[in-house]
Amino acid sequence: MDDDYNSGMGCPSESSLAGRAKVCDGCPGKALCQKQGGVDPDQEMINLRMNAIKYKILILSGKGGVGKSSIAVGLSISLAQHSNKVGLVDVDICGPSISKLMAVEGAKVVNTQYGWTPLKSPHEDVKVMSVGNILEHSDNAIIWRGPRKTQLIKRFIKDTFWGRLDYILFDTPPGTSDEHLTVVSALKNVKPEGAIIVTTPQQVALTTIRKEINFCRKMGIRIIGIVENMSGYVCPCCQEVSYLFQSGGAEKLADEYGLKLLGKIPVDSNLTACAEEGSNLFTKHPDSPASIAFRKIATELETTLPR
Repeated sequence: MDDDYNSGMGCPSESSLAGRAKVCDGCPGKALCQKQGGVDPDQEMINLRMNAIKYKILILSGKGGVGKSSIAVGLSISLAQHSNKVGLVDVDICGPSISKLMAVEGAKVVNTQYGWTPLKSPHEDVKVMSVGNILEHSDNAIIWRGPRKTQLIKRFIKDTFWGRLDYILFDTPPGTSDEHLTVVSALKNVKPEGAIIVTTPQQVALTTIRKEINFCRKMGIRIIGIVENMSGYVCPCCQEVSYLFQSGGAEKLADEYGLKLLGKIPVDSNLTACAEEGSNLFTKHPDSPASIAFRKIATELETTLPR
């Protein structure tokens, strides 16, 4: 494997050649990788916390603006409605939105003898952790270098008293960066179930998704499936769905890579209104097209994962 890295294949961040292989030349994280090495002193506690959780899933997207956080929220609530205990971690350090969407904005995280206590959302009692809840003011800009982001994400995992859960979802920022590498590295010993990749039908989004798929394969992350967001526009009057973008893109991409298409979420005005208010789509509009689509995806996910 070391020969593969030296010949320019893959990222060696988890090998003895981290920061030293030929592929590392020109990488901005080269110096950080060289400093890191040996046994991570936090790994034992991370394993202890995460082994109490049955399914650990990353929510990924190749680019911003595809509604990844909305998908993470909708999926976490849908799973909780199926009598599952669910946690949701906002790993988007510089652009956190989960606090607003899960109606815990303004609430502060409490530190106890057992660790940080995750916030309990009024939406089906989903447990939530976000940087938005540890800032003194929610509109403060977060100007942090990679190592500080890494430490905070690890604290969300190892210092939070999650307890026993059926699912924990990690809402990650767009692309492939420090945040993704940190989560993947932290979960390496606890067998995460994999990643759900979110895209929209436009070709520009599908192009970046290919990079995300390649990232997952290089890092050894199983891809559970693809979710197509903004798949069509739901008329608020007649509920007819009109397709604003080229349809069928996600199906073709899934077929090309041998992946499962978990489902499609339309642009639904009810979903948009609930996101703006931080209210629960599934209680306010249980029969809306978006609610129905989320429930189908949650069911598909549960049948896809090993029991």
